[in-house]
Amino acid sequence: MSLPRKRKRQECEYFDCYSDVNVHEEMIADEVRTNAYRLGILRNANALRGKVVLDVGAGTAILSVFCVQAGARRVYAVEASTICRQAREVVKLNRMEEQITVIEGVMESVELPEKVDVIVSEWMGYALMYESMLNSVLAARDRWLKPGGLILPACAELFIVPVSDPATDWRLDFWSQVKKQYGVDMSCMTTFARKCIMGEEMAVQPLCAEDVLAHPTRFARLDLSRATLDDIRTLSGGFSCYCFGSARMHGFCIWFSVTFPGGEKPLVLSTSPFLEETHWKQTVLYLDEPVPVVQDTGISGDITMTPSEHNQRHLRVRLDYRIGTQEKKTKNYRMGD
Repeated sequence: MSLPRKRKRQECEYFDCYSDVNVHEEMIADEVRTNAYRLGILRNANALRGKVVLDVGAGTAILSVFCVQAGARRVYAVEASTICRQAREVVKLNRMEEQITVIEGVMESVELPEKVDVIVSEWMGYALMYESMLNSVLAARDRWLKPGGLILPACAELFIVPVSDPATDWRLDFWSQVKKQYGVDMSCMTTFARKCIMGEEMAVQPLCAEDVLAHPTRFARLDLSRATLDDIRTLSGGFSCYCFGSARMHGFCIWFSVTFPGGEKPLVLSTSPFLEETHWKQTVLYLDEPVPVVQDTGISGDITMTPSEHNQRHLRVRLDYRIGTQEKKTKNYRMGD
C-alpha cells in the first residue's frame, strides 16, 4: 500500500472511532475536563462577546454551545466524523441554529466564510500527544485566526516523575502464589509476566499521590499562539530529582496540563496524580524491572516524544535515565501500532 493511501486509511480509522457514542460519553462525563472547558470559556466572555469562534474537532458541539452561552456571535463547529450529524441535533435542540454552523470535514480542507477571533478545541490525547489534533489546531490558527486572536486553551505543559506501582508487584507475585491455591507451580510465568507488564507499551492508568516518589519536573511547554508544526514533532527535555524515601521504583509517570487565560488568575486543567482523576488518567513508562530506592536517591535523565513513523497519530518515547549510582540506561516506548 502506498504511503498516501496508508495515511488516508489511518485517518479514516481515527475519525471513525469518534462516530461512536462511547467516546463522547466518556469525555463529557469527565466532569473535571468538561467543567474546565465550560469555566475557561465563560471566564473569557469579554473576549468572546460578539465575536466569531472556530471550534476545531467539535464532536457533539458542546464547546460551541458554551461559546454561544458566553456571548459569541457566530461559531463554526468543524467536525470530520459523522458525529457532526448529532452535533446539528444538539445545536437545534438548544435553539442555536442562527449562531452555530456545523461543518463536516477535515479542518485542513474546509473553507470558512470569514476569519475568526477565537479558536477553541479539546485536542489533547493520552500523554498529551497520542491521537492529538494539535496539528489541526495549528493549521486552523495559521489560516483562519485573526492577528492577536485568542486560542482556548492557550498553552500546554508536560511533566515527568518517578513512581512506585504496588499493583505491579502484586501481579508479578501472583504466579508464585498459584501453587498455594491450586497445587500447580506456575512460578515460571513470572519472567514472562514481567516482560508483558513492564514492556515497551506505555500504560494508561490512574495513579495517586502516594505512588509519586519525588518532585515532578516539567520537561516541555507549548504556547499555542507561537508553536509550529516543527516544534510539536519533537517534545523533549531533561529531568532531575531526589526520592522522598524508601520504595520500589517501577517506572516514570507522565501527565499534562493545559491553561485557559482570563479572570483574576488562569484556569488550569491538569491530569496530575495529585488531583481528581480525569479520563486521560496518567501514562506510565515501566522500567524493565523494579529498582529499590531510598531517601535522596538521585534520578535524572532526558525524555523525547515523537510521532510514530508508521502512524503520525501514534506515539513514541525515548527515555535515557540514571537511578542512583546505576549506569545510564535507555528504553524506547510506544503507544499505538
